[in-house]
Amino acid sequence: MTLKEFLEVKPLYYDEIDYSRMPRVYEKIKEFIKIPKIIHIVGTNGKGTTGRFLSNALYSKGFGVGHYTSPHILEFNERIWCNGANASDASLEAAHVELQKLLTSSDAESLSYFEYTTLLAMIIFKECEFVIMEAGLGGEHDATAVFPKILTLVTPIGYDHEAFLGSKIEQIAATKLAAIQKSAIIARQNYEAVYQAATKISSEKMLNIYRVDEFIDDADRAKIQEISQKLSLAPYLSDNLTLSVAALKFLDIAYGVDDFKKGVLFGRLSRISENIIVDVGHNALAASRVSEALSGEKFILIYNSYKDKNYHEILSILKPLILHVEIIEIENQRVEDIQKIQEALADLKIENSIFKEIKKEQKYLVFGSFSVAEKFLKEHANVAKYTI
Repeated sequence: MTLKEFLEVKPLYYDEIDYSRMPRVYEKIKEFIKIPKIIHIVGTNGKGTTGRFLSNALYSKGFGVGHYTSPHILEFNERIWCNGANASDASLEAAHVELQKLLTSSDAESLSYFEYTTLLAMIIFKECEFVIMEAGLGGEHDATAVFPKILTLVTPIGYDHEAFLGSKIEQIAATKLAAIQKSAIIARQNYEAVYQAATKISSEKMLNIYRVDEFIDDADRAKIQEISQKLSLAPYLSDNLTLSVAALKFLDIAYGVDDFKKGVLFGRLSRISENIIVDVGHNALAASRVSEALSGEKFILIYNSYKDKNYHEILSILKPLILHVEIIEIENQRVEDIQKIQEALADLKIENSIFKEIKKEQKYLVFGSFSVAEKFLKEHANVAKYTI
């Protein structure tokens, strides 16, 4: 069975997760998997771009580097980036064959989509010196947490996946920070409770937890500003860049401005044409960052939402940017009923319709989830050239 066939029968989402399964399976096969130096990234927003900034910088310095991120937008290959490029179909298939030999048939069948692909990535990354590994959901019990790490990076923590992580920032932060094994660097946070949770867990577990500014001096700030200007980074992307620079400083690896020339991950305020911006953000924190970055501009918002997202709050945050909303229809088991989104829009007094086509004279912001970006790009790829 090919990798594609194998993954197609695995659900992407679960109402309940067996947190004991991945550690149990990994324990059986870990002696056969070579583990590079792993830098783990946990948080609510900014994990992908932070990881790609750091991966590109390390690769530019001559290291073999793997970057594991999720979900993908158009192709599965996007999840597993190795030495400057997404994994090829051939390398994925070869890793699948190798992993199948390590696993029993019952273990291979029982692993979730994300658990299996996490192990698959480690097979591909076996010759790398560094692996930047992004957590999928949470931290402590995430599939990526089973591996030994040299460093954990904590991006901004906010509300998301409350059904699994809890409804309070204290709960969410505690779950994510519990993934730290030795040392961590925490990005600038919006909630004081995150710092409090970090202090508590650091004391209880004798961990080395630093704030990002402890590594950033005036020379770094000047470089970060230059890189940000060259890449036209929004403020929140500059913050992600800063966290990746702090990681380099922790590792005692010198860097230059040119090491980040290929640092931007697609789908994060990506301008794919003169009048279209695509962002895969899907929670209130992401909406706030986008609203800040695009302040003063007006767009037609191409939007849809999953049921478990607070779309009323998200749309309220984006309202100053919105001319009106065009709801793009997507097929996904998690997607909200259009009528309910329309009710939220009516409550916010935002006009809306169903998305049909792009008009060249209008400006568009595509936002809401990876699924929204995927549907838009697949059906309207003729409107722009883009690289993922």
